[in-house]
Amino acid sequence: MRCSALILSVLLVLTVPLWAAPEKAPGKLVVLTFDDSVASQATFVAPLLKSLGFGATFFITEGFDFATNKTQYMTWEQIKQLHGQGFEIGNHTRHHTSVNAQSVAELTADIAYIEDQCEKNGIPRPVTFCYPGHATSREAVKVLKERGYKCARAGGSRVFEPGKDDPLLTPQAFSSYPGMTIEELKVAVANAREGRIAVLTFHGVPDVQHPTASTDQETFKAYMNYLKAEGCTVVALRDIIKYLP
Repeated sequence: MRCSALILSVLLVLTVPLWAAPEKAPGKLVVLTFDDSVASQATFVAPLLKSLGFGATFFITEGFDFATNKTQYMTWEQIKQLHGQGFEIGNHTRHHTSVNAQSVAELTADIAYIEDQCEKNGIPRPVTFCYPGHATSREAVKVLKERGYKCARAGGSRVFEPGKDDPLLTPQAFSSYPGMTIEELKVAVANAREGRIAVLTFHGVPDVQHPTASTDQETFKAYMNYLKAEGCTVVALRDIIKYLP
């Protein structure tokens, strides 16, 4: 009987799944994200971030006039260089069309196109996504999950809470537009505590094609210098995966 009981105890232990609890995000954890493949992200943003030791995700799309206007939009060679510098390349779809305006087949094709372009240019297949125009849908979440995406940035104006928020609907805490102030940035960063994460959104610095989404260079420098002075940990979106349940 003793032997049988021992064997049963061992079998019960072996059937219990072994898993590790996720790490808790440190205070002042900030994620930098940049949308729309704007050329100034390669020529101005990336060198500044490197000098500060910051990580970031650049969400790539071939929408707008990416194919023809290489003054205002990056080349794939520049995108490859961003990857080589240690930054993350995320997926922002081929055409930058709202996911609510596409069929599942159209959205899947748009996502797969950026994945293929990354592969052709020696860039890892993206694991993070950004919804064009911040619009989301259940179908899009399902497609992303099936394709192995871990995080997808949406819109909003609050910090991300691992374990409560769906990482495929990650909210942004701050989005930079003309007229925004550093005080608004400070509020977003101040809320990055007790495991919560502040995801910040930028477009071009500047963004000549879309002035309503532009950030001037001096303002951007002030934002980044504040993050440095506050001792923030500034990372790419992929870097928060370890904090997910």
